[in-house]
Amino acid sequence: QVQLVESGGGLVQPGGSLRLSCAASGRTFGDYVMTWFRQAPGKERESVARIIVSGGSTYYADSVKGRFTISRDNAKNTVYLQMNTLKPEDTAVYYCNARILGVEYWGQGTQVTVSS
Repeated sequence: QVQLVESGGGLVQPGGSLRLSCAASGRTFGDYVMTWFRQAPGKERESVARIIVSGGSTYYADSVKGRFTISRDNAKNTVYLQMNTLKPEDTAVYYCNARILGVEYWGQGTQVTVSS
């Protein structure tokens, strides 16, 4: 069983920064593909950034490219999402997702609100 615990959400002004964390447990961290998703009210859940833990390759949605950075700390079994130059349209619940051998696991979600 894989467990994901997210933290780091909150309220920030436009142009500000936040860092989300997702701590994973239950399987060898290097086997994971980790993805941050988000879901805004009335919208579908969308993938924001992805990292293949073993090799470190990354993917970003066009809407966040150049502003968000996904990274991992293998020693802490943790994935981070550094979010800079935040915009009101980044407001959403952010979810951590782990995919291992075709099976997906989800965190509980953390609210990010960008507002003045």
